[in-house]
Amino acid sequence: MKKYKVGMYGGKFMPFHKGHMYCVEYAAKMCEKLYVILFHGGAQELEILKTRHEDWLQVKSREEHMANALKDMPGVEFVSLDVTACKKPDGTQDWDAETPLVLEACGGHLDAVFGSEPDYDDYYSKAYPGAKYEIIDVDRKKYNISGTMCRAMSEEERAKWII
Repeated sequence: MKKYKVGMYGGKFMPFHKGHMYCVEYAAKMCEKLYVILFHGGAQELEILKTRHEDWLQVKSREEHMANALKDMPGVEFVSLDVTACKKPDGTQDWDAETPLVLEACGGHLDAVFGSEPDYDDYYSKAYPGAKYEIIDVDRKKYNISGTMCRAMSEEERAKWII
């Protein structure tokens, strides 16, 4: 029996790599339904795209890549969520404005939110009351990789990490 009915794992996935897939697989084992959300149009993504123009970082490419990687996973649903309008007056991302969009995309309720960043616990507790924040491989022992690291790699090296 699954521990949670509905869970969510999200990020900008620039790019979607083996560490992300490990988190998806881990979370999917714990949920009857797992929503994997690609947040795009956010402040951090737009900042990256000011200097990086490669096709594999563009929204359409990430959507296609992730949809293909997740299509045969039972109980996993891929969602692409445009958060362009969710900004504070200073231009930073307004996660509180994103919360209702996430809940709508996930059917109105979450039992669990998955991630690898301990710093998000307070936000998730406030944004999704009743949902447990499950931290996965915070020390990156399974896959010592990040999107930042991937973006700094050569194409050949990055290909070893991309799903």
